[in-house]
Amino acid sequence: MDFSYQHAQSQRVLRQRNVLGIAALVLAGIVALLLLMSATRSREIVLQPVLGSPVTLSTSGVSREYLELVTRDTAVLTLNRTPSSLEYWMKSVLAIVSPKSQGKIKADLLKIVDEQRGSSMSQYFTLDGMEIDPKALQSTVTGKLNTVIGQKVVSSEQRTFVYDWEYAGMTLKLVGFSMVQPKTRPGAMM
Repeated sequence: MDFSYQHAQSQRVLRQRNVLGIAALVLAGIVALLLLMSATRSREIVLQPVLGSPVTLSTSGVSREYLELVTRDTAVLTLNRTPSSLEYWMKSVLAIVSPKSQGKIKADLLKIVDEQRGSSMSQYFTLDGMEIDPKALQSTVTGKLNTVIGQKVVSSEQRTFVYDWEYAGMTLKLVGFSMVQPKTRPGAMM
């Protein structure tokens, strides 16, 4: 009787050992698989936003904050250029233009590129103020437009530019931008 009891006890210990061994092998396989997946997976970093408040897009219209951010970036893009970056400048501007306005704006940009290519003239804009009208989808920027030839600033004039936008679906696209002509004072010579 002692023999059969010891045999049963031994069998139970063997079963437990085998189950533990199988569990250890399965866990080791899972760990190896996870290590392999983590080593070959592309990494992703979440960057903290630099905006003061969250910006949301809606089919009901463009928020004032979003239009202001897009206008600021567009003003910097459209009004800062150098002869060495003309091709990139033109492609970047055309990337944000509405398809229905591509032809006219591209023709205007090509004139600027042809005039400036081969020269040493650069232009940069320092933003002083901005007016945003999300209902009319129009934004106005005011600031100093500086023109540099070589390393010398040849002009620094206060200018105002108007940007017109269209919002279709969830996409904001530029349909036009122009410089507002400065108003002349009464009695001033033209």
